[in-house]
Amino acid sequence: MGERFASGLAINHPMGAYLEALHHTGYYYSFIGFAQVLAAILLIIPRTVALGAILYFPIILNIWLLSFAVRFEGSFVTSPLMVLANLYLIIWNYDRLKFILPFKKFPNYRLFERPKKYSTKFPFLFFTGVIVIIGLTIALTEFGYEVMPRNSISDCKEQFQNTQNTAAGFSFCECIHDYGKPLDVCLEAFENKKI
Repeated sequence: MGERFASGLAINHPMGAYLEALHHTGYYYSFIGFAQVLAAILLIIPRTVALGAILYFPIILNIWLLSFAVRFEGSFVTSPLMVLANLYLIIWNYDRLKFILPFKKFPNYRLFERPKKYSTKFPFLFFTGVIVIIGLTIALTEFGYEVMPRNSISDCKEQFQNTQNTAAGFSFCECIHDYGKPLDVCLEAFENKKI
């Protein structure tokens, strides 16, 4: 089956190949790790939450886009939820961040405005919206793709067992995990072979 990366992903898997290549960049790989730790520390300290959210946003956005691009199930659900959480923090801290935005005037949009006086009423509308968005995100990640490469060839093949496309599915898994071909090539071959 080939070599394995430290995370347990086969190097032939798109994410495994990416992480292996990223690891070989040396100090850039370390820089990303330090940036994530720095963002986490800034997010923990109340006075620096806005700075931490700004620093962490491009990092988690990149992780989310990469997870979706290669259909990596390890962060397929968690990364979009972390992007949403980060966006909520950025919006909550808009009053601190608006001065770095390229506007001459700073309009107070109601969406970004903090309440002057805190209410004791539970914000049902806000939490309902958050729960709906979380539900839609999970549904999209779980049911948005017909085929996933999964983390190992056995996990990949398991999704095709007892289906009408078992042979095409097994061929897809071998294309990714055994032959290390690009995801789009294997997906095209799967589409051509499936019933």
